[in-house]
Amino acid sequence: MKQLRNVIFWCHLAAGACAGVVILIMSVTGVLLAYQRQIERWADTRGYAVTRPSPDAARLPLETLLTKVREGRAASPTSVTLYGDAGEPATVSFQGGRSLFVNPYTGEVLGEGAPRVRAFFRAVTDWHRWLGAGGESRAAGRAVTGASNLLFLFIVMSGFYLWWPRRWTRNALGAIMWFRRTQGGRARDFNWHNVVGFWSALPLFVVVLSAVVISYTWASNLVYRLAGEEPPAQQQRGGPPAGQGQQQGAALPLEGFDALLVKAERQVEGWRSITMQVPPKADAPVTFAIDRGNGGQPQLRSQLTLDRRTGEVVRWEPYSNNTLGRRVRSWLRFAHTGEVYGVIGQTVAALASAGGALLVYTGLSLALRRLFAWLSRRRTLAPAQVEPSAGD
Repeated sequence: MKQLRNVIFWCHLAAGACAGVVILIMSVTGVLLAYQRQIERWADTRGYAVTRPSPDAARLPLETLLTKVREGRAASPTSVTLYGDAGEPATVSFQGGRSLFVNPYTGEVLGEGAPRVRAFFRAVTDWHRWLGAGGESRAAGRAVTGASNLLFLFIVMSGFYLWWPRRWTRNALGAIMWFRRTQGGRARDFNWHNVVGFWSALPLFVVVLSAVVISYTWASNLVYRLAGEEPPAQQQRGGPPAGQGQQQGAALPLEGFDALLVKAERQVEGWRSITMQVPPKADAPVTFAIDRGNGGQPQLRSQLTLDRRTGEVVRWEPYSNNTLGRRVRSWLRFAHTGEVYGVIGQTVAALASAGGALLVYTGLSLALRRLFAWLSRRRTLAPAQVEPSAGD
């Protein structure tokens, strides 16, 4: 048992030494991205006041709203999002990720939000996913972060084994559960490493496991296979996103959207946002993403596809209708950020990421102290091992 523990310890230390810097970068950027959705929405809309013209005033018809937004613009909208909150502006998106915020009662274009905030989060995301690489270099960056996620998963699992008390006594548990006053140095790093590792082990395991599933196709496919399903076919990249098949400047007819929106609103009670994907062709079905949560809770999201001519339901996809594999896969996607459990989940994920950063710092510090102590012992023993010369 002692030999097994030693083997796991040295593998744990080696994995941390190899991937420590990359894990530190991903952990720090993970903290910065923890509340990205809320911060971006606040930054985008904080200067845009939307008030109802009268207490019983209704939003503009969707067709009228899109017509007003489209006036004087060469590009056609690709999607529009309406919110249940009367004080929220509508969001109209275009090709290339550009979005306009619109007063849903007057059709007035309020602005494009906060480009600097979005640029900041794009840069942080680039470092989190690809270590800041761009273009063709992103594949290499993704390979490094993926491998580091695998090593991090081993570190978390092996660390839990190493932290497990050999004897369940009050003192043994206290040594790994609570911070203690020390003189600093190795004792402090060891205490911090154990305490932070103990409290963050479970959320870190979920965050890192979900990162592995996101990083590797084989890991994502394994989720489906463990659920007894065939993995879905991988979509080819590079195709035009939904609503972007029409030519630039082409005026897609807007008739019929209002009736379809009314049907989508009645489909789910208590919805907080509805996003309509503008179809690429006049006769194509229209898809509505209906959300009762914060945008990152798949269990509160559903999708409704309606025939544009007849209004009949082409496809209704609530979360409960998904297969087990798809539900687990979507849960893992948003468990990585904690959004699946709302702000509380995001806070737990942020604390776990901060704990991961502290674990890297204390782990590397302990490893370097061990290395320096070994080198010092070698220098001390070296003169004693030299044999006396013949003339002595």
